[in-house]
Amino acid sequence: MLLSHGGEPLPATESVARWTVEQVLSLAPDDASRKAGNKLATAGHWSGTGFDGSGAVWGLCKGSGSKPYQTVVDTTGPAYTCSCPSRKFPCKHALGLLLLRASGDGSVPQGEPADWAAQWLTARRGRAEAKQAKQEAAASGEAAPGPADNAAARKRAERRAERITAGALELEQRLTDLLRGGLATADRGGYALWEETAARMVDAQAPGLAGQVRELGAIPGSGPGWPVRLLEECGLLHLLDTAWLGRERLPDPLAATVRTRVGLPMSAEGPPVRDRWLVLAQYDTPDGRLTTRRIWLYGRESDRTALLLSFGAMGRAPELALPVGVTIDAELTPYPGGGLRADLGRQFAPPAAPPGTPVPDTPPPGGSTAAALAAYGEALRGDPWLDAWPVTLRDVIPVPSEGGWQLADAEGASALPLSSAALSRPGLWKLVALSGGGPVTVFGELGHRGFDPFAAWDTGGTGGGDGSGDGSGAGAGPRSAEVTDGAVRLI
Repeated sequence: MLLSHGGEPLPATESVARWTVEQVLSLAPDDASRKAGNKLATAGHWSGTGFDGSGAVWGLCKGSGSKPYQTVVDTTGPAYTCSCPSRKFPCKHALGLLLLRASGDGSVPQGEPADWAAQWLTARRGRAEAKQAKQEAAASGEAAPGPADNAAARKRAERRAERITAGALELEQRLTDLLRGGLATADRGGYALWEETAARMVDAQAPGLAGQVRELGAIPGSGPGWPVRLLEECGLLHLLDTAWLGRERLPDPLAATVRTRVGLPMSAEGPPVRDRWLVLAQYDTPDGRLTTRRIWLYGRESDRTALLLSFGAMGRAPELALPVGVTIDAELTPYPGGGLRADLGRQFAPPAAPPGTPVPDTPPPGGSTAAALAAYGEALRGDPWLDAWPVTLRDVIPVPSEGGWQLADAEGASALPLSSAALSRPGLWKLVALSGGGPVTVFGELGHRGFDPFAAWDTGGTGGGDGSGDGSGAGAGPRSAEVTDGAVRLI
């Protein structure tokens, strides 16, 4: 049984907008799911399909057994349930059903939910109401923990801090021994020593330190210049160790960042920020033990960028999923520290697709490549261990460079190289096709490995895809056949 998941369902005051094919595909946990979902996006695979104005979509899909799979999607979450044995969120049947609905060919008629679909929808919305009531009670202080609970929690935190301190001291000694022995010999002992050190950090209840040690173990023998890279990463790990040991002397935001980096769990506790949040990107990064899903949002009124994180254990996709390009009217609660991470809270309206909505799918305000570098440098002041920072580049042109590609300012003042990960994805050619040699706006992450583009918008410059651009952008349509409205998803 595929478990359901997603955000809180919402009472819709009007019919929820139909998602586009691109937005549905952005929810797929991997390429295999996209392909399988596309194969099921034909009416011949389905029976008993339907949708209603509250955002529910349901249908019966033929499977290998005698009974069809019962699939239900609540697009206001979004959330999914299916009687198939898949462990992916959403499964291929949910994707196929949503793609069939996105086609708008009448294969999914409007109506009342079938009994089996209505049962799940009613139960889901009941749980959400109970959860909301519990949260409101906690916020009002009705469920506040007593003095004994606070004292016990404080003692547990103190014991864990002592274990982490012991682990940090041990790690400092191991780094010292490594440097005394010479980094050039670090590849002779194999990976076993690194894994043993990482296991010691796990015992010290510092999973963040353990993860960084494992990353160190992958550097020796990774290619030319690896001793330099190993020295750089050892320096950052030493900085984290010493920051933890002296955390009482750090400013509160930096101390919170250090606690997060060593692996202490943190709770979102800042004041909630309500806004109309545009979903800019969603992507997964598996590490063998855990799959992390990152969802980037931009609030138009607050002019804030926020990051939602969701995690899936080995073999399971993360639960939270939002279609790229929709706008959600919701509250986000930020985490402490100088980062952008937040928790998705109450939603006040169903996710709105850009066409026909009050807020058009226009990109966040951006700047030059030089401004992006300055923003990344400023972010490193608050978090020296930061790999990348979200930026929006305005009026840049993708151009080939020696051994790769770069995004150059339209006036040619400066450029940023694309990361090796971006060069290996088909999204690069979407970006090049969209540009057609003219300026585009691109959102992505800028780090020490280069710029990783996630979404792009046509800014109407020269170089139209049909060769007829006049440079003014007046009356010019999108320069890519894939673009009909708003952003092009590059991942």
